[in-house]
Amino acid sequence: MGRGSFVGGIHPYDGKELSKDKPIRTVLPKGELVYPLSQHIGAPAVPVVTKGDRVLVGQKIAEAGGFVSAPVHASVSGVVKGIEPRRLVTGDSVMSIIVENDGQYEEIPMGPAKDPQEYTPREIVDCVREAGIVGMGGAGFPTAVKLSPKEPGKIDYVIVNGAECEPYLTSDYRRMLEEPEKVLDGLKILLRVFPKAQGIIAIEDNKPECVKLFRHMTAGETRIQVRALKTKYPQGAERTLIYAVTGRKIDSTRLPADVGCIVDNVDTVVAVCRAVQEGRPLMERIVTVTGDAIADPQNFRIRIGTCYQELVEEAGGFVGRPEKIICGGPMMGFSMFDLNVPSTKTSTALLCLSRDEVSAMEPGPCINCGRCVEACPGRVIPSRLADYAEHFQEKEFLENNGMECCECGCCSFVCPARRPLTQEIKSMRKIQLAKRKK
Repeated sequence: MGRGSFVGGIHPYDGKELSKDKPIRTVLPKGELVYPLSQHIGAPAVPVVTKGDRVLVGQKIAEAGGFVSAPVHASVSGVVKGIEPRRLVTGDSVMSIIVENDGQYEEIPMGPAKDPQEYTPREIVDCVREAGIVGMGGAGFPTAVKLSPKEPGKIDYVIVNGAECEPYLTSDYRRMLEEPEKVLDGLKILLRVFPKAQGIIAIEDNKPECVKLFRHMTAGETRIQVRALKTKYPQGAERTLIYAVTGRKIDSTRLPADVGCIVDNVDTVVAVCRAVQEGRPLMERIVTVTGDAIADPQNFRIRIGTCYQELVEEAGGFVGRPEKIICGGPMMGFSMFDLNVPSTKTSTALLCLSRDEVSAMEPGPCINCGRCVEACPGRVIPSRLADYAEHFQEKEFLENNGMECCECGCCSFVCPARRPLTQEIKSMRKIQLAKRKK
């Protein structure tokens, strides 16, 4: 087993005190909802409705466009206004289904086809696929694909990622405190898919209430254990989490299944539970709306497709004019220039800051201090990779393991010269990944 930590990492201000003690509050959308057909890694979903159709809550409005894809379901009842390109938080324009919310929330009949305890492993995976579940920690990889490794008998561990190491985010923390039964039931369902595996609930030790709660709930469980991990960013990243929990290593050429591991975020595990036990597709998630520019930071249970502007209003609006708005956390999130964009299956947080400290920094020349190397969990040399990326030296970038960067932002955070190391490396990685696709 791992030692509960990894080499490298940083300890940024976490900002979690703003929202961690506030219970989850349900928010219903007011206006139209936008459902992008690309809310996941892989092929876009394909619409199965047309303009003018009336849809109900839970109804499939787009089917998976391939094996690595996921269907999309309506989270409100209403009329399809159109299917057209709409802007996402990343700035990309994506084909989307627009539904005018009628405020009635009329649902299709939902429920498991039979007793969930009678489901075979294959039926569980099929149920997860039909529910449109993807990785809800930010990556968006279709969960049914993750649960279908080439050699399922070689999976030794199913790990629930409850680290939530990204600063300011507290949605997983509140989910674990308020709905621990669903987390545990979801893990037990996943263990039925991999009968030889051990279940591990991995939680950073800055969440002692969660660790204590789950240890109490799993006392007597022979296949499930709770691991308290050292609080350090990026503890929740897939590679570092696997190493911290099991001591096994993976790189960019391998998947967790290649070292006998399946890793799922807390929200994803709850979605699996609801899909199998209740027959409910993925239509909602928990989102943290926080930051010193927000009047009342909170965790909201939202319907997927809800506009971000509505979430700001539910949190009391802004305290003054924010200089920086980020979708996600400050380390790996996306800067936003418009709040009139939809939330998706991978939306974790909306962070609003009164000051943009990054833009105020003036980058200087590298002083060869080595701090970026010391902090890097990928064990590469970020300063050198950034130089190669800046000068488009692709061969040297690849030869020096540039693709092993996980884009966590640790190097930029510790750099005394304020160099945008992660951004430079990320740009080159995008170019290389696009070439691989071709």
